[in-house]
Amino acid sequence: MPYTLHNKDTGTLIGPLSDVQRQDLIDLLVEESSDDRDYWIDAATLEHLEGQDADTDLLATLRRLLEEFPDGFEIEWRET
Repeated sequence: MPYTLHNKDTGTLIGPLSDVQRQDLIDLLVEESSDDRDYWIDAATLEHLEGQDADTDLLATLRRLLEEFPDGFEIEWRET
């Protein structure tokens, strides 16, 4: 896969990110600029992604992280 997903605050690798999953993030979440690659994820964001039928594996990963960081967290995607 040409992309990976990371915790922006810690730099920790979350896992691979498919083209479809990356496109879901780009299409369904607000970007501050055309080269923005990071997103704040909280319960409301996850609910929005679920309502927009985002990729189920991506949702499962974000849901798991939200259990670890219940107040929210920032993710970023990177090209590999």
